[in-house]
Amino acid sequence: MKTVTAPRDVPVAPVTPPAARSRRRRDPAPYLLLSPAGLVLAVVTLAPIGFLVFTSFTDYSQRTLFTGVYRFVGADQYTTLLQNPDFWVALLRTVLFTAAMVAGSVLIGMGVSHLLTRLGRAWRNTVTVVLIVAWAMPNVASSLVWNWLFQPGYGVVNWMLGALGSFLAWLSEAFGFPGGSGVFGDAAGLNWAQDPVLAYVVIWLLIVWQAVPFIALTLNAAETQVPHEYKEAARLDGASESTVYRIVTLRFLRPTLLLVTILSVIWDYNVFNQIWLITRGGPDDATATLGVYTYKTAFVGFKIGNGAAISVVTTLLLLGLTAVYIRNLLKAGEDL
Repeated sequence: MKTVTAPRDVPVAPVTPPAARSRRRRDPAPYLLLSPAGLVLAVVTLAPIGFLVFTSFTDYSQRTLFTGVYRFVGADQYTTLLQNPDFWVALLRTVLFTAAMVAGSVLIGMGVSHLLTRLGRAWRNTVTVVLIVAWAMPNVASSLVWNWLFQPGYGVVNWMLGALGSFLAWLSEAFGFPGGSGVFGDAAGLNWAQDPVLAYVVIWLLIVWQAVPFIALTLNAAETQVPHEYKEAARLDGASESTVYRIVTLRFLRPTLLLVTILSVIWDYNVFNQIWLITRGGPDDATATLGVYTYKTAFVGFKIGNGAAISVVTTLLLLGLTAVYIRNLLKAGEDL
């Protein structure tokens, strides 16, 4: 029998031993490079969350701040919280107000985003700069300016309403229109923060004004990536511009729209600065959302253990909402 021998010049791939492959997979360099950032995250995020959860199972109070003495009470804080009607009222108020803020922010942001696609380059750049400046303004500074705008006596908005009322009164006298003199009443002395409905209007306007730039710019970045071929095909089939936007554009904007909606829910659910600086939760706790209710419980009433329990429940609710968002992303085949 003749034996066939392989040519000597044919390269043979080296065989890597299993032990070497195992060592290569367990290279510690990536873990060493990530460990500083992981340590910082653990110190500034995980440690406070752990202490918050621990505090929610104690009777931590003002006495504890001075003496360091506290008692482990188990789930009593959660039992007391779930039996407190004020918590459920604040939760319902938060959910409804969050829905109003998110709806306003997303709808107006969609409109501004679509408007940017119709503007020329100069106007588009101008509007983009204005949106970025509005978005970059700190919450505290914008809240104080907003408070001044609606201030009774010398607020700009009250002055404008008074001037408009005077103009309508003049039209009523000149042309005989009925009721023109009492449209706004004494607008100069109007105290927006002391009326629950007006207080919600002021806070809603402020938060929507702050949220629209991010939503508009994010959606506009996604809208500019919509293929023009699909739009042109829809127009050739006789679709109107509103139909093209609804059938074609929104289909491509769906993942981005879901993202900004979930982020808006999380941000608006946790709104505190704007409400506290404008109304402090008043009048009579009418604007006390869950964030304000938690702050008053923990740092005004010094029921710190109870306030920690409220924060844990709030975090769990937001984690559940985030889990739903991630699940929808995975079902749609999108990358996280």
